[in-house]
Amino acid sequence: MVVTLIVACEVAFWLLLAGGLSLRYLLRMPRAGAALLLVEPLLELVLLVVTAMDLRNGATADWKHGLAAVYIGFSIGLGHSTLKWADQRFAHRFAGGPPPVRPPKYGPERTRHEWRTAGRWILSAVVAAALLQAAVWYVGDAGDTSSLRMWQTRMLWVIGINVALAGSYSLWPRRAPGA
Repeated sequence: MVVTLIVACEVAFWLLLAGGLSLRYLLRMPRAGAALLLVEPLLELVLLVVTAMDLRNGATADWKHGLAAVYIGFSIGLGHSTLKWADQRFAHRFAGGPPPVRPPKYGPERTRHEWRTAGRWILSAVVAAALLQAAVWYVGDAGDTSSLRMWQTRMLWVIGINVALAGSYSLWPRRAPGA
């Protein structure tokens, strides 16, 4: 049931995004579009409540519950940037807006861009790890929480990889050709 709900939340996210942007740009109803986009966080709340109820009703904490926490964490950390990304492209394509902003290719601007991107991923992983820890505490000593701990280890890997990637741009910044 939890996996089905995660898939439903992901599908609903993209449907709400498309609907909100369509209302905003195609039908010229920006407030209605914004209201539809504000419904999106309710999806994560529903997923959180259903996952907690599943655990409370005696389900064994397994990879599905960990995946739900990770999904919520990544929605929190990456959701706004995804909305911004889609909004820029939708506005350009359907409303005559300016072309989407491209990330810088070289120099300190590229390094800052990489650290901002890493920051979003790190925030996602930290939120997911915190939700996973809350689930471990919620289950308590009575249940097996090894799968939740496994997801926490994966979140540490996400953090490490992002720090390493962004750090590589600090140590070896990309230089413009001929510079």
